[in-house]
Amino acid sequence: MHRLIWVGALAALLCALPGSAAAAALEPIGKFKQPIFISSDPDNGERLLVAEREGIVEEVSQGATTQLADLSSLVSCCEVERGLLSIAPAPDFDSSGRFYAAYTGTVAAGGAEGDVHVDSFRSGPGGGAPIREPILSVGHAANANHNGGQLQFGPDGHLYISLGDGGGGGDPLESGQDTEVLLGKILRIDPHPGRAPAYSIPAGNPFASGMGRDEAWAYGLRNPWRFSFDRASGDMVIADVGQNTREEIDFAPSPASGAVGGAGANYGWNCREGFIAYPEPEPACKSAGAFTGPVFDYPHANGSPSGCSVIGGYVVRDPALGNLFGRYLYSDFCSGEIRSLVLPASVDEPVNDDRSEGLSVSRPSSFGEDACGRLYVASGDGTVYRLIGVTLSACPPETSTAPAVSGLVPEQIVVPRRKPQPLRLQLHARPAGARLKIVTQVAPCVGHEGDRVQLNRGGEPFGSKRLDRSCVARFLVRLHGAATFRALLAGSETIRSLRLTIEPRAAG
Repeated sequence: MHRLIWVGALAALLCALPGSAAAAALEPIGKFKQPIFISSDPDNGERLLVAEREGIVEEVSQGATTQLADLSSLVSCCEVERGLLSIAPAPDFDSSGRFYAAYTGTVAAGGAEGDVHVDSFRSGPGGGAPIREPILSVGHAANANHNGGQLQFGPDGHLYISLGDGGGGGDPLESGQDTEVLLGKILRIDPHPGRAPAYSIPAGNPFASGMGRDEAWAYGLRNPWRFSFDRASGDMVIADVGQNTREEIDFAPSPASGAVGGAGANYGWNCREGFIAYPEPEPACKSAGAFTGPVFDYPHANGSPSGCSVIGGYVVRDPALGNLFGRYLYSDFCSGEIRSLVLPASVDEPVNDDRSEGLSVSRPSSFGEDACGRLYVASGDGTVYRLIGVTLSACPPETSTAPAVSGLVPEQIVVPRRKPQPLRLQLHARPAGARLKIVTQVAPCVGHEGDRVQLNRGGEPFGSKRLDRSCVARFLVRLHGAATFRALLAGSETIRSLRLTIEPRAAG
């Protein structure tokens, strides 16, 4: 095991570009056949899922790789950009085994060769072939490029889907500005696998009142190959692949906790490409309203960054990655250089802090994020890397056991293994008496020293203390039965910890 770690560290150093001091390194976690996306069990970041372009989904757990599902009979691969595009494990994946997949289909999947399908899959009886439950399909047979195909569950619990403009060059189908078609859009639906209809339209979809397709959330996109949500703020970031001149990053700040921004936004394609006007716009551009411009773009040549196809990543929320924390990570298929930037406060402010991270991979296809907030990148040579920092990234265990407390043994501490928050709760039992010590800690600490943190018990304020120099505050509580705790940190907006549930069990 120690030898493997050293080999991984050496490989990471060899990937670093000369002359740069990287805040992170790249550690290989395995070799795959055309890895196209990386995710994990939403409740267990140690159970990693890697989607391969030809239609295989692999599971990596405890150093072993096993096949989770074979969708290759349904997946049309690999003409131009066709294949399995991405997957999204269902929120209850740990118990149901269900995941959603976006892919370009064969005729066996229904429709024409190359149509984009979004389906649910779950394990068959006795571990047999996965059971397919179709959700949505979109005609895409005319061209094999610009499929989009990112799936992400948003902070509002709805499923978001990206679709390209239908392919060709310059949007010949005129999909970008047409709200009556699904191509060139971000969609937002509630899937209902195995039911009819297979999905419903969530309240608040901007075109559900008859002004366009009910499923559409945002439009004016060319090929939004990858988009993501900031697990801390809920902000949506869309990396839209450009035509001949510019690559762009679009930004939709979250308007409130648990809400997604960008409803009804028109990101401009093909009236615009990045910050510039497109020379051959659709006729609809003459009557189009205001566009939501990108917050960042870069050229195909003569610059740094430069490239040919932006590969969007994630806002870094892994504290182990040091000064990368809070920055948006991205790359480009042609350059392979990994870069980061600080997203602005609003869509009206351009990015002014873009930098190289001194790392590079060959022909990156996608970034990925696990349930613990750790980040990954898939290389064109088949290697999937994890970004590691100078400290280890921790993923809290789902349960742990504390010593006896006033005759209630053992104490089962239930900590849901959900998305980590900036404010973390830890629980320790005092060695004597019927009291417990609850430790609240803010990470990263910088800027929070001396802030006041409040502890709630059962939804009611229990007490408040100021954080020390390590951003730690400790509370002593008496336990007489089951109890729930949550910590709150007040500031420009309230940060809440995960809920901590203590369930005493009688001895014996």
